[in-house]
Amino acid sequence: MKPSAAEIAREVLRTEAAALARLSEELPESFEAVVTLLLSVRGRIIVSGIGKSGHVANKIAATLASTGTPAQAVHPAEASHGDLGMITRADALILISNSGETRELADMIAHASRFAIPLVAITRRPDSTLARAADHVLALPDAPEACAIGMAPTTSTTLTMALGDALAVALMRQRGFDRADFLAFHPGGTLGAQLLQVSALMHTGEELPVVPPEMPMGETLVVMSAKGFGVAAVVEDGRLSGVITDGDLRRSLDGLMERTAGEVATKTPRTIAADALVTEALGVMNAHKISALFAVDGERRLLGLLHIHDALRAGVA
Repeated sequence: MKPSAAEIAREVLRTEAAALARLSEELPESFEAVVTLLLSVRGRIIVSGIGKSGHVANKIAATLASTGTPAQAVHPAEASHGDLGMITRADALILISNSGETRELADMIAHASRFAIPLVAITRRPDSTLARAADHVLALPDAPEACAIGMAPTTSTTLTMALGDALAVALMRQRGFDRADFLAFHPGGTLGAQLLQVSALMHTGEELPVVPPEMPMGETLVVMSAKGFGVAAVVEDGRLSGVITDGDLRRSLDGLMERTAGEVATKTPRTIAADALVTEALGVMNAHKISALFAVDGERRLLGLLHIHDALRAGVA
């Protein structure tokens, strides 16, 4: 009886997971030296390979570039027809070949040798032509491919991709690459939105619906209506002493117009720090079923206001 698709999938995943565990245990001894080398590069990390290794090279270069290490993928065939000029003495070269005998890489190997460009090989065979030409070898475990005939690049590409991730993360940690840096490289899309701070979206200055505690509710309603957020900040001596929401208005309908803002306001409102992530602010809003949060500093001085619509427009939610 043929195995089911699910059984095949589990077998593939177990095979690749075992290979990854082995790579973790048998991390190449040169890994630290490679990280040190890449940290010293004044130019870019050039990553290349052919076939499936080429696709992996593109991914590794993209991950490096997005995490603080300037990198570029160069196709070996294009390199042989002029793109070798993209690779300078200030760069370092990472070449990927499972067998280490990929003939399309020959011109890039020769170029690295001619111009003393540091060369790192990622290969399963530490005795291969590529490995012998390299300054450093990141040898992959000799683990079986996960495909049915043991030939299609599956386990080997998974291992190479994971090793590339390990390099990128080690480099970003060594560089002190943080969330602010990550946002600078990811200004668009969901990743960028998730790393936005409240200060980037909050309303400030004249946009804020600010009232003193002694203001009559009739005037307070005018301010709330004019600013359009459905809330008002009650500020006393420059500090947030309360917040008026639509819910506070409903709870105080009886005799509302005879009261002051300070009498109607909630005295312990939810607030957020200006340097908090917008995702954190959105979580507070969702948890407490509110649509706006005032940002304050450590002494409760009012800094701004974030509305849920601001988060939605930025693509956070």
